[in-house]
Amino acid sequence: MEAPPVNRAQDASPRHRQLEDTLDRIGVTGAHKQIGAMVLLGVFFDALEQNAVGLVGPVLQESWGTTAAELGFLNTITFTAAALGRLTTGIIGDKTGRRAMLTVNLLLFSLGALICAFAPNYAVVALGRFIVGFGLGGEIAIAVTMMSEFFAARHRGTAVGIINVTAGGLGNMLAPGFGVLVFTFVSGPDRWRWLFGLLAVPALLVLFYRRYVPETPRYLLSRGKVGEANQVLNRLASGRLRGRLDKPEQYIDAVESGEQVMPERNRLRDVFAGALRRRTLSLGVAVCMSYGAQISILSLMPTILVAQGHSITKSLVFTLVMQSGSLLGALIASTAARYVPRKLVLTITAGLACAAAFAFGFLATNVALILILGALVNCCIITLNTTIWIFAPEQFPTRVRAFGTSIILALGSLAGGLTPIFAGAAFDAYGIAGMFTLLGVLFVGLAVSVQFPPETFGKSMEESGEEPGEKAWETPADAETPTDTESSK
Repeated sequence: MEAPPVNRAQDASPRHRQLEDTLDRIGVTGAHKQIGAMVLLGVFFDALEQNAVGLVGPVLQESWGTTAAELGFLNTITFTAAALGRLTTGIIGDKTGRRAMLTVNLLLFSLGALICAFAPNYAVVALGRFIVGFGLGGEIAIAVTMMSEFFAARHRGTAVGIINVTAGGLGNMLAPGFGVLVFTFVSGPDRWRWLFGLLAVPALLVLFYRRYVPETPRYLLSRGKVGEANQVLNRLASGRLRGRLDKPEQYIDAVESGEQVMPERNRLRDVFAGALRRRTLSLGVAVCMSYGAQISILSLMPTILVAQGHSITKSLVFTLVMQSGSLLGALIASTAARYVPRKLVLTITAGLACAAAFAFGFLATNVALILILGALVNCCIITLNTTIWIFAPEQFPTRVRAFGTSIILALGSLAGGLTPIFAGAAFDAYGIAGMFTLLGVLFVGLAVSVQFPPETFGKSMEESGEEPGEKAWETPADAETPTDTESSK
């Protein structure tokens, strides 16, 4: 079934209802596609960079004698910085807007990649990875928030899902191929520098295109900027991001209908209070499980294959084949977002992921089974991650959406930095069976945690921030002081 008609009876205000009606009427235009392409181009190179340590790990071991523990630390510092980047971006994005943070994060990401490329020693590589992680984390968090805010409810899930088709799907699948390409044409002990350096060049080009991406109309409206929101809506309706607009329409006229337009009070602590606390914590646990499993596989699989006797090139090719499942998983999640409730997708996929992990751990005894079961595990993981990315921004009202989403994704980044340490220890002690048993347990935890947040399928962005009888942004103190509550809207 397709997403049910949006129920707007409980939307926060008349102007939010007008916005939702307008976005629904506009649909998906050429302007939406241009915005999506520019956002996705940056996200694609983020995904390649996310895989970089796994790609260069065996080469660094050869040229610098880098230990497995030191490689693990590079991942840990990258994803710890990503968590900080997501939190910082979420705070600034809710205070000052979404679009500027895209450029800032991409610039940081590119700077870090160049530092890694020219690093004279391990310590400087670690510094570069920290800067990369900070920009990478913020980039993904703000991209998820922006894409969710440019589209109406019936297109929103697919639009956000396409981010992970590009990143978790194409990016993860093509990353090993990128490594093979670089190491085929560049030889010598310093060939890993070329991989880092080439990742920075195309990302810098995206900075030029990002100047054309407008602020989201939902954010502008939440700050009381009705005129600017109307300009963006006219751009979306025209299908053009540049050029003169002929006969612009007044899509939102809440001021004329008597509604006082005031910026919504931006209290970041609200994501940990009232109805939002359960949503933040439960989805935070879920993303820790899925992201920890994903990064463990991305980080350790090439090294595991090399340890089993395969060459660096062959191990990267095998990893590429297994990562083909990531693209399939992202496509499944993006398609399901239009027809199937979020919690149902997450619960079923977590069960399949658990079964696939145990099968890989105990049955993958030859190359064919390693490739097939590895692709299946990756397919399930990316389906889970993509659906969480879709689900997370739908849990929060506009004024704290970037911060709430960034909190959830930041927890995933922390898990991505820490879980490979435990997965690597499990592999050292118990082999593949031990490592994938640990991953199977993570999927069980995910299936339980996603039962707690409310379902948002088919709801408008503002309605999904509420529960029956309680506004999601109200704390108990707010509920006792109606005047204060009204001033926050």
